[in-house]
Amino acid sequence: MKRPLGIDLFAGAGGLSLGFEQAGFDVVAAVEIDPVHAAVHEYNFPNCAVVPRSVTALSGKDIRDAAGIGTRKVDVVFGGAPCQGFSLIGQRAIDDPRNSLVKDFVRIVRELNANYFVFENVKGLTVGKHRKFLDEIIEEFKSAGYSVLEDWKVLNACEYGVPQDRQRLFLLGAKKGLQLPH
Repeated sequence: MKRPLGIDLFAGAGGLSLGFEQAGFDVVAAVEIDPVHAAVHEYNFPNCAVVPRSVTALSGKDIRDAAGIGTRKVDVVFGGAPCQGFSLIGQRAIDDPRNSLVKDFVRIVRELNANYFVFENVKGLTVGKHRKFLDEIIEEFKSAGYSVLEDWKVLNACEYGVPQDRQRLFLLGAKKGLQLPH
């Protein structure tokens, strides 16, 4: 029996990859633009194809080709797009160009025809004028054929044994017709 396939976008050194691997997934591709983080991810996950490029210049086919998975079903795409434009610590600039990378996340999930997605980002995306952006993302997923768990959660890492106060939004979705995770 084959393990489910996962793809990590905005992978960094591989924190989410590790979690999904420990949950029983084969993480077959990771996209990370920063060359140092891409090299660390490759070291940490030698059986994962690391694509050291921006998601803006990639298609779902490019990722499939890099991973060597052909037409196999992608079970989940996960990742956390850069958050500087949404962070409660930063400028919270709604027009920060990095904010548009979230839309590339939606596009790649759609192009890969993934069964599920897990989108992680800062709590700041849930408040103020940025909440409208979150609502737009949810609508884009729906337009792409996904149901979204609209009772999204902000979780704090310190409540899960991590010695850090790190609040993060988790948005989960499934292709229409599949059961939403809870």
